[in-house]
Amino acid sequence: MKMGPSLLAAYVVLLLIFGVHGTSTSGQITLQADVPPLEILPIIISGPPENRIDFTFFADGYLQSERDKFVSDVTRLAEDISQNQTFNTVQPLMNFWAAFTPSNQSGIGFNEPGDTAFGSYRYKTGYRVVVAGYQDIAKAARDSMGAKCDFPIVLANDPYYGGLDGEITSITSSLVNGALVLRHELGHSILGVGEEYDGGGEEYWGSNSANTTERASLPWAQWLSDSSRVGNQSNPRVERSTMPLLDYPWATLNTSTPWKVNFESSGDYHRYQVQFSVASLPNRGDLKVTLDGSPIDWVPKDGVGLDRWFYAFNFNEGLKNGTHTVQFELLNSEWNGKAQLASVEVVEYGNEDEFKLEPGFYGLYPTHAESENTTTYRPTNNDCLMRNVTVPQLCKSCMETLWNNFLGNISLVDNITESCTGTQKVLDLHLLPLAQFRGIPVTPKEAYTITWKKGGEPLENFKNQTRVLVDGDEAIGTYSIHVKFSTEEVRKPSSGLEKDVEYEVKIACPA
Repeated sequence: MKMGPSLLAAYVVLLLIFGVHGTSTSGQITLQADVPPLEILPIIISGPPENRIDFTFFADGYLQSERDKFVSDVTRLAEDISQNQTFNTVQPLMNFWAAFTPSNQSGIGFNEPGDTAFGSYRYKTGYRVVVAGYQDIAKAARDSMGAKCDFPIVLANDPYYGGLDGEITSITSSLVNGALVLRHELGHSILGVGEEYDGGGEEYWGSNSANTTERASLPWAQWLSDSSRVGNQSNPRVERSTMPLLDYPWATLNTSTPWKVNFESSGDYHRYQVQFSVASLPNRGDLKVTLDGSPIDWVPKDGVGLDRWFYAFNFNEGLKNGTHTVQFELLNSEWNGKAQLASVEVVEYGNEDEFKLEPGFYGLYPTHAESENTTTYRPTNNDCLMRNVTVPQLCKSCMETLWNNFLGNISLVDNITESCTGTQKVLDLHLLPLAQFRGIPVTPKEAYTITWKKGGEPLENFKNQTRVLVDGDEAIGTYSIHVKFSTEEVRKPSSGLEKDVEYEVKIACPA
């Protein structure tokens, strides 16, 4: 993922000759769009870019006079996702940068690129997709930063929900949803996983998804909560649920005609949940939601304003067999033509034994596609931000993938330095600041195991030490160091959690 010195040098030569940037992952130079002017600012730096996963936020839709707002927005987002619950345990592996480019327009476009540095615009209707229209410019900006940009994020100066994953991640500066969308979209980019929410079509893949119930084929088999909870052929039992209603109307509401939808229930389930998301409905009295004429006590999220939010209501009883109706009635004419109903879903569950509803249980949960004939499986009910953007954490399977992916692209060892203390040679092994070397401890247990050898012979006195002191000429020779990192968040480690390095001492310290 990192750009080596020779490629970077070739890059600079290309800039001087042609005035343009671009590179492919194979190292071959390609001509792309002009690189916009970039003011690069460090936001959260944990170590050298060459041995960290680097995230860069590129400004879009910020005027020169809004430069400080951009830096503030980036700082808020970077701190939210790295220092709180989402990526806090891997934070020492991450760097965050801000790259400011002034735009001619404050804000973004609608259905076409705005007059901004990267052409961000809101696609079609609703608070949903926001995309950087000038992808070639965004890629050129990314490539120009070399090791300082593994994951580019175009930050659009827009106060409402929106974003998109891909080679260039797009998000907005929404105070309510910006960090939530960033977590989710980065989950796709970093983890290489698809969706977990219902109705994702063919968007289910990766370590959080399975199309079989066979234990041996489950990416999260090592995280199952109850090995005795089995179904056919001793495979994990599928948690019993069904989805009688899923609709993404993206409807604009008005006070003259309520929006409603009918669905059928078999009456064979014991509990159910009604979920929906709405926007531009800031007050409790703006909207009336009913199920079969009975009101659902909807209250807007505190501080949501006109932004989008997701609501879920659990009912500890079953729906009767037959047709049911969910209705949304706009009551405040101030929001005519502005209030939006984005999504509505009804999920039915079996009883407490048939479906584990409580957080923290890992099993086999069905994920329903829009086609009734397609079902995949996920590890938890609603414990992962890849299913529910309002939760702050990744599930254990995704966290394990996060560690393995990160450590598969950087080294546990930053470097080895050599010095003298009197006649003693001092070798210092500099590791990623994890386990006992963290500045701020974390809850999951972690450990480094370090073994030293010289000339193939173990140096038992220096086991699990990062400093070796050897007298006089005895210091000369080749040292082999094996480093292993373990964490409770990884039960199936990749090769990146172990590292072998060698270091040669050529001269002794002066007597």
